[in-house]
Amino acid sequence: MGPKKAITAEEGDDIKKSLEFMTEEISTIRKQQITILTLVEEVKTLRLQNAEKDKRVLLLETKVAELEQYTRLNYVIVVTFLKTKAVEVDSCNTEACHLLSRRSNSEKQAVIIRFANRKHKMALIKQGKKLKGTNVYMNDHLTKQNADIARKARYLKEEGKIQHTRTSNCKIYIKLKGTPEQANVLHIRNMEELDK
Repeated sequence: MGPKKAITAEEGDDIKKSLEFMTEEISTIRKQQITILTLVEEVKTLRLQNAEKDKRVLLLETKVAELEQYTRLNYVIVVTFLKTKAVEVDSCNTEACHLLSRRSNSEKQAVIIRFANRKHKMALIKQGKKLKGTNVYMNDHLTKQNADIARKARYLKEEGKIQHTRTSNCKIYIKLKGTPEQANVLHIRNMEELDK
């Protein structure tokens, strides 16, 4: 090793200025780091709040759909004239009856009947068995959400993923596959429940 070289005053000033500059840069980086960490925590909090709000929105949408469905409890959709198929309709207990608009020209014209109470509606629905094998059918007047759920449940039954599906009083029920202990009947209120 050779002799140590002395640092000149000018070199010392350069080193001092470099250290001061680096200290300022490190201080700036630390401040930015604190800001970034604060923002990351804020994003985590917002994500949790967003997830909670999504749950509340789903719950509210489900409640709105249930309320909308409740307003349709006394309705029945009829595809063709029932009397020609020996299905009795008590006209004294019907409040209204009219044609529904068709979605396409090839679709059969549907008729909707509003009854004075559910008892008469259910009596008519029970007679739907007389229409088996014909192009005539009766359904509850479901909301779009419940109609989509019922359609998907029928698809899952056809796929063999569930044992049975039925609509009763505008509510959709499915029966799971499995042993009698496992084959629970579930009331499905939204698509997320059906997906589970």
